[in-house]
Amino acid sequence: MNIPAALSRREWLLAASALAFSPSWAAAPVRATQLVSAWQTANEHRIGVLAVEGARWSVQRSLAVPTRAHGLLVEPDGSVLATARRPGDWLLRWHPVRGQTQWHWIEDDRRFNGHAIASPDGQTLWTTETDLDTAQGRLATRDRKSLEKRTEWPTHGMDPHELLVLPARVGDVPAGSLIVANGGIPTLPETGRSKRQLDRMDASLVALNPRDGTLLGQWRLDDPYLSIRHLAWDPHSQTVGIALQAEHPDLDAKRRAPVVAVWSGQGLQAAQAQPAMQGYGGDICALPNGGFVVSCPRADALALFGADGRWLQNVAHREAYALASDAGHWWASGTDGVWCAPEGTAAHSGERLQIDNHWTLV
Repeated sequence: MNIPAALSRREWLLAASALAFSPSWAAAPVRATQLVSAWQTANEHRIGVLAVEGARWSVQRSLAVPTRAHGLLVEPDGSVLATARRPGDWLLRWHPVRGQTQWHWIEDDRRFNGHAIASPDGQTLWTTETDLDTAQGRLATRDRKSLEKRTEWPTHGMDPHELLVLPARVGDVPAGSLIVANGGIPTLPETGRSKRQLDRMDASLVALNPRDGTLLGQWRLDDPYLSIRHLAWDPHSQTVGIALQAEHPDLDAKRRAPVVAVWSGQGLQAAQAQPAMQGYGGDICALPNGGFVVSCPRADALALFGADGRWLQNVAHREAYALASDAGHWWASGTDGVWCAPEGTAAHSGERLQIDNHWTLV
């Protein structure tokens, strides 16, 4: 679907709704693993549901979106909440079965940073955002039904990205606290995703009170050129795993930079004994028996780490990006197909999709 850039938001939404792709959802095998994903084709950006069964995967239902989507949240009623990739201006709630859509556009002086999560009671959404006037991070609290902003709090850094609700007490940080990854990269309205003034980088992990946004703690790595991006909770070790992306001006230092750090309530521990992985951690998820896996698309590998950040092994997988895990299994996207573990097999398809950093189980 080629949609001219000059279309208004309303015109684009009408065009996209008319051309939504919807093969039979009901035809999906009952035992298939279903993953909500975002992807690109040659002409457009989409979100949708993929089914993985045995050695095959397929698109079950999808919807075109105006720009690249990033984080995806499956809600209790089966709706999907998609957030535009930073610097993004839209939120979308889409029900894959009923086809209903609900769009929300951000204020002109704010941009979405790609991630949203829901409060445990289901009444509130939190979104990471950037104040374009100051380049400072904001955490917005939004009404779950209307998506309208109620209030916002500082994230005490720049470029906030993924966030999670802490499921259990970690050190002095109580359960229910909000853990936010401040990527630390300065951005300006006129430069979009361009990275400028990297000598001003200030990445940090922060813990915030979910009731009023009070800062409960803040932690930094020793290396200021490591951007803190994506987060995963390991219930076995009760630690948070953090995918890192290196921004070193020295190319060799960037190539050798760690792609993961772990937090257990005290300081941040960067990866130990890790081989060179091109300094880019895409997605991260907890392994079924503890520890973490990080997708490393620039190294064409999946990197496995213990809960202490010690490197364990690599699994070759070309352009690995999205990760998800559940009930003793985990799945990774890539041009070699969908990697399924612990089976150690890849599912294939005739579809040629460039899957984004994230997907999540339905």
